Amino acid sequence: MVQPVYFLSHGGGPWPWLEGPFRRDFDWLEASLKALPGQLPEPPKAVLAISGHWEEAEFTVSSAAQPGMVYDYFGFPEHTYQIRYPAPGSPAVAGRVLDLAAQAGIAMNADPARGFDHGTFSMLQPIYPDAHVPVVSLSMKQGYDPAAHLALGRALAPLRAEGVLIIGSGLSYHNLRLFDARAFEPSAQFDAWLRHALIDLAPEDRARALEQWDAAPSARIAHPREDHLIPLMVAVGAAGSDPATCIYSQNDLRGGITASAYRFGEDRSASGFDRLAA
Repeated sequence: MVQPVYFLSHGGGPWPWLEGPFRRDFDWLEASLKALPGQLPEPPKAVLAISGHWEEAEFTVSSAAQPGMVYDYFGFPEHTYQIRYPAPGSPAVAGRVLDLAAQAGIAMNADPARGFDHGTFSMLQPIYPDAHVPVVSLSMKQGYDPAAHLALGRALAPLRAEGVLIIGSGLSYHNLRLFDARAFEPSAQFDAWLRHALIDLAPEDRARALEQWDAAPSARIAHPREDHLIPLMVAVGAAGSDPATCIYSQNDLRGGITASAYRFGEDRSASGFDRLAA
């Protein structure tokens, strides 16, 4: 069976390990992430996670058998710097990623020391809390060229039929200087454009639209730096001609931000987590 592809929000910092109002901001996201395993045709052999928190001069894949942790956040409680997400890695899947990239003429390195950053472990904790599924991390390439990331996704598409679940992990809105109710209008404008591009356009047209994403309404307000959007390009490349479904959305994140997440593949979505009209 062919696995779907996802573009997911990983929330803020180590949110699954927190309590209080900040943690409550992500209740709706958490519910949608917990629903994800039920959307799969079968349990995955491994997860390949493209995180908005890892970029390198060349594409790089983590090849450790037992990855460590990367605490890439600041100002959180001390216990969040002791978190362990003990999923194994998969050198075999990492090797397959390298082979597919090479076949497509895409330069890629292996990093045997790279651990899980919060773009990976905070997203996966609600999905697979027992950390039993092997996880391989994949970096973005510096420069954030959408076409290069779409091409990488296309090269990696065969992994889907091999049982690998490909997830782009970022956020559809990521402007930390405007991360409150003031973001209501620009985040809604960009989200509406993104939803149209992913769901309504033909596959070749959605790829072209994403290559020119910064011409979208409020694009550079939503993403002053597009690190949290670029993982979507890999996901869309891997999706090929598969249709997109919005599997999570809300317009009240942090008091007024609109954010969404998408699945590419046969529609087995938990549509109850799409609440933009709320």
